[in-house]
Amino acid sequence: MQDHTGIDWDDAFANRPYIDQAGSFTDAWATCARSFRETAQDARLDLRYGTPPREAFDLFLPADTPPKGAVVFVHGGYWMAFDKSSWSHLAQGALARGWAVALPQYTLAPNARIDQMTGQIGRAITEIARHVVGPIMLSGHSAGGHLVTRMVCDDTPLPPDVRARMRHVLSISGLHDLRPLQMTAMNTTLGLTDQTAQSESPALLRPLGGVAVTVWVGGHERPEFLRQSALLREAWSRCGTPVRLVVDEGLHHFNVIDGLEHADSMLTRALLQLPEG
Repeated sequence: MQDHTGIDWDDAFANRPYIDQAGSFTDAWATCARSFRETAQDARLDLRYGTPPREAFDLFLPADTPPKGAVVFVHGGYWMAFDKSSWSHLAQGALARGWAVALPQYTLAPNARIDQMTGQIGRAITEIARHVVGPIMLSGHSAGGHLVTRMVCDDTPLPPDVRARMRHVLSISGLHDLRPLQMTAMNTTLGLTDQTAQSESPALLRPLGGVAVTVWVGGHERPEFLRQSALLREAWSRCGTPVRLVVDEGLHHFNVIDGLEHADSMLTRALLQLPEG
């Protein structure tokens, strides 16, 4: 795809240059995640949903009580970076409210295409559903926001019994229109074609229906992330899906997820569809 807009798409998707001390976040995430895993009362690590090395998930269960259901958090990293080990601490908010929390990982580009990652997350959620009964809530950040919204497109890889348990999808700073990524240097690794950019863009697909969706984005995000969030709300609202757009003022791409650590945060309440406190 050729860009005739004159937009610098590499800059449009660049978060680090626009966040103070951006490099410190990666280490802080890993440290907080490791500390939480070491103290979690019921942590079941490296459960498998397939045979490839990265087809695994961690599952955290509430202590001394059956879980109310399953929350799944899918990490970001532009489909090219990170794994489940950097995000364990984000389970704390939902866990404190009695939910089991699962964090899957997936094969990264260039070793997998984005459509293959969609299939992997579908298989991961299906396996998680076998471990935890009750309703299922999905959340994901950035590329993870893309992958969880793909689960509620009308071509979802989820089987009917798992679809029936889906209650809510929370896409945090998600990427919902992949076409501009074809015009970035990242696409050398991602390998998006016109066909896959179309078929893997939730904003260009029809929603499954029957599942509430919240699109959450930081007010200090790059304009492209604000556009992508508004685009999904507009597109899916026209299809009759209940979609809420929340712009979390003052937050940027790296700290917009922090609320998942806390049981009473607006973000955790939104994920679990609780009234604002």
